[in-house]
Amino acid sequence: MELTRFLKMSKKKAAILLGWRCPATAILCASMMMPAAAQQKSQDLTDRSLEDLMNLPVTSVSKKGQKLSQTASAVFVITQEDIRRSGAMNIPDLLRMVPGMDVAQINGNTWAISARGLNGEFGNELLVMVDGRTVYVPTFGGVFWDVFDVPMDDIERIEVIRGPGGSVWGANAVNGVINIITKKAGETQGTLVVAGGGNLDQGFGTVRYGGKLGANTNYRVYTKYFSQNHLPDINGQDGGDGWHLLRGGFRMDSALSPKDTLMIQGDLYGGKEGFPSLFLPTLTSPERQKNILQVDLSAGFLQTVWNHAYSNRSDTTLQVSYDRYRRNDDLRETRNTLDLDFQHHFSWGDRQNIIWGLGYRYSASVTHGDPTASLNPANLNTQLPSGFIQYEIALVPERFYLTVGTKLEHNYFSGWGTWPSARATWKQNEQNMFWAAISQAARTPTSLDTDMRVNFGGFTSSDGTPFVIGLRGNPHFKNENVVAYEFGYRSTAVEHVSIDLSVYYNAYESRRTTEPAASFLETTPLPAHFVLPVTFENLRYGETHGFEVDANWKITSRWALSPGYAFEQIHMHTAAASQDTAGNAFTEGSSPRHSAQLRSHVNLGHGVGWDTSSYFVDSLVAQNLPSYTRLDSQISWQMSEAMALSVVGQNLLRNTHIEFQDDSEYALPTQMKRSGYAKLTWRF
Repeated sequence: MELTRFLKMSKKKAAILLGWRCPATAILCASMMMPAAAQQKSQDLTDRSLEDLMNLPVTSVSKKGQKLSQTASAVFVITQEDIRRSGAMNIPDLLRMVPGMDVAQINGNTWAISARGLNGEFGNELLVMVDGRTVYVPTFGGVFWDVFDVPMDDIERIEVIRGPGGSVWGANAVNGVINIITKKAGETQGTLVVAGGGNLDQGFGTVRYGGKLGANTNYRVYTKYFSQNHLPDINGQDGGDGWHLLRGGFRMDSALSPKDTLMIQGDLYGGKEGFPSLFLPTLTSPERQKNILQVDLSAGFLQTVWNHAYSNRSDTTLQVSYDRYRRNDDLRETRNTLDLDFQHHFSWGDRQNIIWGLGYRYSASVTHGDPTASLNPANLNTQLPSGFIQYEIALVPERFYLTVGTKLEHNYFSGWGTWPSARATWKQNEQNMFWAAISQAARTPTSLDTDMRVNFGGFTSSDGTPFVIGLRGNPHFKNENVVAYEFGYRSTAVEHVSIDLSVYYNAYESRRTTEPAASFLETTPLPAHFVLPVTFENLRYGETHGFEVDANWKITSRWALSPGYAFEQIHMHTAAASQDTAGNAFTEGSSPRHSAQLRSHVNLGHGVGWDTSSYFVDSLVAQNLPSYTRLDSQISWQMSEAMALSVVGQNLLRNTHIEFQDDSEYALPTQMKRSGYAKLTWRF
């Protein structure tokens, strides 16, 4: 058993119980009288041309607007129409449609999500953002997916990049970048009411209102709630992972002048969740025991973005955000983060673009551990200054582009780091485009790597001396580095079919291993005891290679298919000095070699649509988990311009299955089960 997984203790959990009741008949009758002009009608997928799909806007690759067909990166854009058609209730389920994304649900409120393999409870090489504001947690490295709950109707698109983004976004954008881009307040005017429930998602609802303040300012406010039932544990009993969450927020967009725009948004949430886990009852207990933690959590953020256009060839952006969260899991952490980011984009001549920027982040963490897990030091303040520059030139106008750039950061744990990249695109003609890239990126150390103390067993010797078996962080832990080579091809050459293919090879070095360390005497906490520790070292290296392909096929004017497939092979090795004998097998066997998606949308007419999504995930050898296929289906009826009804079934093929099991058994798995819900959406 690889002891590193004992550190991955997220206990994501949420909410505050709030009941809702919906007089559906009265709402339905009222909706029939609402004027059509007040509604926002979404575009049907089958009405889009393939050129529209291939030229969706993308901003996350180079921090400036580009067409998807022209980006030198493996990008998948989840549109608002994709979201509506998916029937998904959360961001992780939306990400299942992306080839190359490994999405596995551990229990009712815990996920393991990564891009291009190397998955775990915390995907610590995947950088996730909302409107450019990072939600990557520096304590563990990763994302609290349970509280990553953006209202679905407020999302404009989700840009998913597989592959490094370090030259623009910095550390931890190693295997992927996800940026959720929300709608401007002017696009969400009027009132939206969403209500529904089912056997798993027992009750959920959203109320949103958008209006104007004067001639140049739009705003929206919202509140959202959900309550989810527990899932069964591996024995079919109550898994104890039920949860509920209440949140609210606002956004305001203002045109200060013809050249200046200002966006301000904020959010607050609170909740509670059950988290099945293993804990150590006393310092010298022989082994951990099962326990269902009841985790309270609360958080909020405030973000502002000021854009100034000097001309149509030059503009600047200043972003300031403040985040605070508190979780009463084992560490009982409170963290406050202030983030400043400035960038300047300008055109130099007719063929050159330059983007440069500076950033600064201050983050303060306070923790209170327990006998199972703690940090030493318990409180830590860190600073992260950074800068980047990116240069793009059209070597052949409208045909061949070259982009080079680098990011420079100073991390508290490992000092200065530089992550360069070079990308090229070649547009052969209007139907065919090729791209290639070489990038360097790194995952920087976290408190888990350097300061974590985890006790997972103990015993008393025959002479009465207590011993504790545990893991201790390594303050000298270094960056985990990767050099990535990528190639891609996009095409609409075949009538009614678009294809997006990417191939990659990643070379990793200095990856984490778990190694034995010298024993020592510890007098606090009492009784005095000897510690038999293991610790972290950077003694693993290896490579991954694979490819991803997704397509859109308009079979008829009413029927569209979107298939996808990904293949990956992982090879890991340890240095001669390493004594970690289990880590390679776990790393190689905790991500599927094959995965596939097939999404179907049928417009049945009269406002009725039928959407079906199937997801195949290959077996996880290291966890002894078989392959599975998930099938979701949705029937939606646009009853009027104001009212829509959806009936959704999820995990329809099997009653229960397990998707992921961490080798530490710290986050205990529960079984995903067949579920269904109905949802009513009313706009006025």
